[in-house]
Amino acid sequence: MNLIEKIKILSDSAKYDVSCSSSGSDRKNKKGGIGNAAPAGICHSWTPDGRCISLLKVLFTNSCIYDCKYCINRSSNDVPRASFTPDELASLTINFYRRNYIEGLFLSSAICQSPDYTMEQLLKSVKRLREEENFNGYIHIKAIPGASNALIEETGKYVDRMSVNIELPSNESLKLLAPQKTKESIIKPMGFIKSGIIQNQEEKQRFKSAPKFVPGGQSTQLIIGATKDNDLKILKLSESLYHSYELKRVYYSAYIPVSKHPSLPAISMPPLLREHRLYQADWLLRFYGFNSGELLNERNPNFDELLDPKSDWALRNLDKFPVEVNKADYFMLLRVPGIGVKSAQRILQARRVSVLGFDDLKKLGIVLKRAKYFITCKGKYFPQRSIPTNSVSIRRNILSEDNIKIHENVEQLSFFTLFPGIMAAKENISRITGEL
Repeated sequence: MNLIEKIKILSDSAKYDVSCSSSGSDRKNKKGGIGNAAPAGICHSWTPDGRCISLLKVLFTNSCIYDCKYCINRSSNDVPRASFTPDELASLTINFYRRNYIEGLFLSSAICQSPDYTMEQLLKSVKRLREEENFNGYIHIKAIPGASNALIEETGKYVDRMSVNIELPSNESLKLLAPQKTKESIIKPMGFIKSGIIQNQEEKQRFKSAPKFVPGGQSTQLIIGATKDNDLKILKLSESLYHSYELKRVYYSAYIPVSKHPSLPAISMPPLLREHRLYQADWLLRFYGFNSGELLNERNPNFDELLDPKSDWALRNLDKFPVEVNKADYFMLLRVPGIGVKSAQRILQARRVSVLGFDDLKKLGIVLKRAKYFITCKGKYFPQRSIPTNSVSIRRNILSEDNIKIHENVEQLSFFTLFPGIMAAKENISRITGEL
């Protein structure tokens, strides 16, 4: 099999892994080297400032000894198989970089022969890139669950970020769809990587010449919709991962029906809108001071697909509103729908010099079509004929302004709701900026 055929097979097989983003790495170029991860980081889609940049995203091999029911690369699936050699992968990355096709590498792999063997091949690839090709650009690698700590530790010295994909949110899900995997085999390397990062940070404080270890941190991926796990369970898991392993990101990937099995859901389209709501809730956990128990509970274990999670929370907690924007503290402002992190900071700065009115809020970038139901300025509501104060009417108004009409308990969905992927794209700015 020639290299072009391998690239087609292994790049196509890698498209289901979304656990990569802006690196946060400060790896700089050095004399005689090529590539630089320091200026802005590398991402397969968007940087924090909204710029689209590219990386080579491939599997080392799609030949797998595991038979996970949801995976296109499972051992029982009849698909074309291919594998790179470490030399092929390193040469390919360098050639793509020199042609300005890419700015970095995201490298994952199916499990070939054994976890240790697979991890060893990934290590050889990145070691060749760093030491022989003198490549100093961004590298994100997926650590293989079950591989030895020694191999993971050695690999961590050459890469900017590592991810260990949990994929399924519960032990029950793993037993059902991926019985050859265990929660312990996935969590163990995450704990080891966390300890290595902390130890490296301490060493860097004492010795400036201490080698780097995963300077961009670690991330993981959860598949959404392949099992019956509700949003509350998924969000609680994410919250626990952030607190226990100090992850940079948890990525959510809507289950794509690539195979048929009695244990898999019979769906025709991936649940993209549900994925989008989880991303919005993830922002609320990381930057807005919310916890999972506030956003969801046993009575309401799944997000409202028609409303963003913050608006949904606000409607269930109307006793906390209205908020006077000229007096409320930063953390309360963050809880107002339509006020994001940046706009809350702008409010604090602006009200030091003047009392703010609704026209001022518009200039500061507040989304008044959301915020007007939950705030007052100078003790007064938004100047319109009437502002509803009950959750049913507010919800109806918000959905109406989003072109989602409700009549007699029957929801008539707009074009964007009929095609949730388009609606998610419409709101994608919130995933980039965190302004909810």
